[in-house]
Amino acid sequence: MSTTNAITDSTFQQEVLDSPLPVLVDFWAPWCGPCRMVAPVVDEIAEQFKEQIKVVKLNTDENPNTASQYGIRSIPTLMVFKGGQRVDMVVGAVPKTTLAETIEKYLNGSDGA
Repeated sequence: MSTTNAITDSTFQQEVLDSPLPVLVDFWAPWCGPCRMVAPVVDEIAEQFKEQIKVVKLNTDENPNTASQYGIRSIPTLMVFKGGQRVDMVVGAVPKTTLAETIEKYLNGSDGA
């Protein structure tokens, strides 16, 4: 089972901007080869950080408003949001280590213990 949820223009505010946890948003489209390559990495990240971040996917073909609002010009684009603000982004199919390092910068340093 995937730990990533699909979101839409209409649920972006609630799922991402209002989230108490940092959120990784995967902007993708079904026809995009690199998006398909990075999808398993995104799923692994979601699993690895499942108590610490929320991971969601936004199909840019079906939800052009949010993609346009954040200036998405190439996909895949992975954005990190924290406290309702975009704090970082990674463009292209990147290795898991790169993505993990990007996310770790925004974790509160607490593991829930």
